[in-house]
Amino acid sequence: MEKSINIRRSLLISVLLMLGMAAVFLFYRLGNNWEFALQLRSVKVFAIIIVAASVAYSSVAFQTLTNNRILTPSIMGFESLYLLIQTLIVYIYGDETYKVLSSIDNFLISVIGMIIFGLLLYFMIYKKGKDNIYLLLLVGIILGTLFSSLSSFMQLLIDPNDFFIVQGKMFATFNKINTTLLWPSAITLIIILFFGFRMTKYLDVIALGREQAINLGLNYNALVKLFLVIIAILVSISTALVGPITFLGLLVTNLTYELFKTHKHSIIISACFIVSAIALLAGQFIMERILNLSTPLSAIINMVGGLYFIYLLLKVRKL
Repeated sequence: MEKSINIRRSLLISVLLMLGMAAVFLFYRLGNNWEFALQLRSVKVFAIIIVAASVAYSSVAFQTLTNNRILTPSIMGFESLYLLIQTLIVYIYGDETYKVLSSIDNFLISVIGMIIFGLLLYFMIYKKGKDNIYLLLLVGIILGTLFSSLSSFMQLLIDPNDFFIVQGKMFATFNKINTTLLWPSAITLIIILFFGFRMTKYLDVIALGREQAINLGLNYNALVKLFLVIIAILVSISTALVGPITFLGLLVTNLTYELFKTHKHSIIISACFIVSAIALLAGQFIMERILNLSTPLSAIINMVGGLYFIYLLLKVRKL
């Protein structure tokens, strides 16, 4: 009972902190042209909320499926595949890309590609009937490296003028948000999370392990496939909106597990969303107001996340 009260108190404090951070980001030094500034900042906050929710659910669910808190969809190559798809599209259509494909078409192609990749991971690892984490890690990293290498090779072949189209998608930024995708992404996110949160009870059981989940009556293979599809769509949403942020999921999920000592995924995912939103709001505020846009937010997150990833690997090795 006391533990439940502490979790509720922590959630309430986190929500208040998130709302406070959002208010500071929105209203700090609006200036004379406050209507334009407020509208611009509101779009950024809206995008941050979408990205935070997508990263939170996809990262927590993926870690539960793999039974490993080090792995995230980004580390396993999902974002590398997204960049490969974008590079391939520009390689084929060149400067006609935006005329041939709309943002929605581009988004749908990315979603389909990531879903196929997620199902490929399922058939290569889970279909064999074993949760081989080392094989999953090996396959994911190899495929991610392959996608990155193919992207780099194709970027050398495309016209230098067309390369700027790809370059705009290589680094995450909340300063050049694809506003065309904002509402379609929000609607898709709401639909996915509506069904996703109804399925968090299955994640609670899956976290016990494959054998225990099957013994308790779950259709384990079907649920894994379904969750991988959900993860692929959520990763597509966040990456298409602002670009790849490789280590964000790793940072916020592990921080959430440290702050909220519970195994209920409905609470963990909600808390992870709040932590992600706070991290992105604070990071974007510091990047804009203190660093004067001199350093991309993704570079800071990836640097800190990369160091934390190495720390986690060394920590696991010691155990």
